[in-house]
Amino acid sequence: MIHSLSLSRLSIVRGERVLFRELDFELQAGEVCALVGANGAGKTSLLRAVAGLIRQDAGEIIFHDGDRNRLDPREARGREVHLLGHLDGLKGARTARDELAFQCDWLGHTQDGVDEAVETFGLKPLLDLEVRKLSAGQRRRLALGRLVGSPRALWLLDEPMGPLDARWRAVFAEAMQRHLRSDGLILAAVHDALPMPVRTLDLGGLA
Repeated sequence: MIHSLSLSRLSIVRGERVLFRELDFELQAGEVCALVGANGAGKTSLLRAVAGLIRQDAGEIIFHDGDRNRLDPREARGREVHLLGHLDGLKGARTARDELAFQCDWLGHTQDGVDEAVETFGLKPLLDLEVRKLSAGQRRRLALGRLVGSPRALWLLDEPMGPLDARWRAVFAEAMQRHLRSDGLILAAVHDALPMPVRTLDLGGLA
């Protein structure tokens, strides 16, 4: 299980533009870090690099277990990492029930996990509706369900609170707290402050 994430002298370049260079950072189990910075500073690119969807131009991304042993990055990402982008990645023609089942089946889950996702994010009244008929906030709650339905150690979140109203922001904040109490890790790109004490990693950038 991932117990820590280390970035060592990490650099990412897009085209001819350097997003950031020689970034050093470490996140431990039970910690949440908010990625901040101007639009285009590289917040989403950093999340995608940690998830293995893009390659860094220099440096290392290292996952450790609780004994500080290095984990195989492919196995760690495949089994222990959730990436939730600012787009929900849901299929509009499926019912919410089928989409939640698909997402959780793909990522690995227990039935108790799916039931907990439905309970946590108030999804029961939405389950028979097509995803395309859901509001932006309802779709985000459905997408967040995979975090609870298929537990994994490291959550990579891109503007997770955006479409949520105050009630569901509070619910998600409690879900994050439970994850952290279970030795989870959270790295979240945000513009709005998360509703909890966090570490901050400022990537800077131009407005």
